[in-house]
Amino acid sequence: MEKIIEGFLCIMLFIVIALIWAIATALPIYFLWNWLMPEIFGLCKLTIIQAFGVSLLSGLLFGKTTVKSNE
Repeated sequence: MEKIIEGFLCIMLFIVIALIWAIATALPIYFLWNWLMPEIFGLCKLTIIQAFGVSLLSGLLFGKTTVKSNE
């Protein structure tokens, strides 16, 4: 029974850390976009979920990729 509770607590801790990471990466994009883009370019404002999506997309497009060679 203790292993089940310990496993459940580990999963809950992982979920909490993932949510904190998601919010921490989305908030700067959310605030900067909603502050600058509607005024400068006339674009619509983002929701926090859309800001997280932009964060993920930019990470995929511009993220650091490493290719190791055998030199």
